[in-house]
Amino acid sequence: MKEQILSFLPPEYPWKDRLFVFPELDSTNNRLKVLASQGAPHGTVLIADRQTGGRGRMGRSFLSPPGVGIYMSILLRPECAPQELMHLTCAVAAAMCRAVECAAGLRPGIKWTNDLVYDRRKLCGILTELSIEAETRTVDYVVAGIGVNCNQTAFAPEIADVAASICMETGRPVDRSLLANAMLRQMLALARELQSGRAAWLAEFAAHCITIGQPVQIIRGDTVREAFAEGIDGEAALLVRYPDGTREAVNSGEVSVRGLYGYVT
Repeated sequence: MKEQILSFLPPEYPWKDRLFVFPELDSTNNRLKVLASQGAPHGTVLIADRQTGGRGRMGRSFLSPPGVGIYMSILLRPECAPQELMHLTCAVAAAMCRAVECAAGLRPGIKWTNDLVYDRRKLCGILTELSIEAETRTVDYVVAGIGVNCNQTAFAPEIADVAASICMETGRPVDRSLLANAMLRQMLALARELQSGRAAWLAEFAAHCITIGQPVQIIRGDTVREAFAEGIDGEAALLVRYPDGTREAVNSGEVSVRGLYGYVT
């Protein structure tokens, strides 16, 4: 698979020697965080054909069977303070929408803040993890993990109503190497424009975010409040309005948001 991915990349792609493909890992994010702590360079990418311990937000598992998906993590080393990366997950989601459209002709929507969806079923999950340098309190590294359901033809009954694959939605298999190539190209563009293109990334995210304009539930522990999602702000927080007219900017690290269609972000 590595040779096929590399064959699609342009000669000027700068991270060819930083791409590693494995038949199996417990978690591409876990492995890449270890490599990052050992000094792996900016732009290092791990791809696994299968994960035995794939993870999503809030400790949830991400099913990663062999031969049908792309399970990728990329290491970024932006020189900035952590608060300057509040938009990172949204930017990755927008970049992955571009990649899926380029490789498969399908433009997903985005469920705030980190899932790609089509017809309200999940195609892709994103997990970004950050490490801070203890002395300077600046970012040491960021690992962005991306799992895409490519060629599954069915899912277990307990998730069949909320999960989908590109193949199921388009009616034809997607070339995983071609999609991985598109993902790498878009992540390179994101890395180069992470700060300078911040407003543009957030605008693109908002344009394709299916949560905006919908009733939602804001869940903090055992507390659930009904609200209406009105937009996102410059820090990628979800702007919501409650029935009493009060408004709040909701941060993804603080709460879960449930839409009318079911599953929790």
